[in-house]
Amino acid sequence: MKELIKRKIILLSSIKSCYNLVKKGCDNVRMAEFERKKNEKIDGIIYDMSLAPEYRHCIINGNIYTTIRQGLKGSICIVSIENLDFKYHPHENDDYVCPDIMIICDRKHLKGGAYNGTPKFIVETLSHSTAKRDKTEKKDIYEKAGVEEYWIVSPQGSVEIYYLENGRYILEQNYMLQDDKDDEDYNAETEICLKAFPHIKMTLGEIFEGVKE
Repeated sequence: MKELIKRKIILLSSIKSCYNLVKKGCDNVRMAEFERKKNEKIDGIIYDMSLAPEYRHCIINGNIYTTIRQGLKGSICIVSIENLDFKYHPHENDDYVCPDIMIICDRKHLKGGAYNGTPKFIVETLSHSTAKRDKTEKKDIYEKAGVEEYWIVSPQGSVEIYYLENGRYILEQNYMLQDDKDDEDYNAETEICLKAFPHIKMTLGEIFEGVKE
């Protein structure tokens, strides 16, 4: 019961943060867990990231981040949310991206607000302005960088899970949330675990909790 109450408090806090983020814009909101970088640099091209994300994007990231953060307690690994640049070619150029969720375990590659090692896990939650890039360019970047597991999450209720096998991403699972208990395809209680951290588990319902409310 205490854990359920704690999750509700965190969710309400996330919803409030997201509302403020959408209403005021990133320039006026200084909330560490939901602050977004202003841009990304891919193949030398700067992509403006200054627009505030849709509130559902923020809620989903908050849900996933909260579960992972709890699961990593006592570990050398840490999880970031929208606030750490990933320099994926540090020896070739100064390109960088800012993943929505990223787990890193080799802290020696952290410097200031950037990381230049190999993340264990990355999540990108789609938005209108980034969906194409998340599914193409950034997916290729993470694949080539050796990221073991990559999730692409849509606010409409889908989760694509890719595993890195022999240097290429393989679509391991593809879910579409059905939270109507009367539907034969009901799957809100389907549990997903992280490949490298099997003790970290979340249901589809928990990932999208608060999105429709």
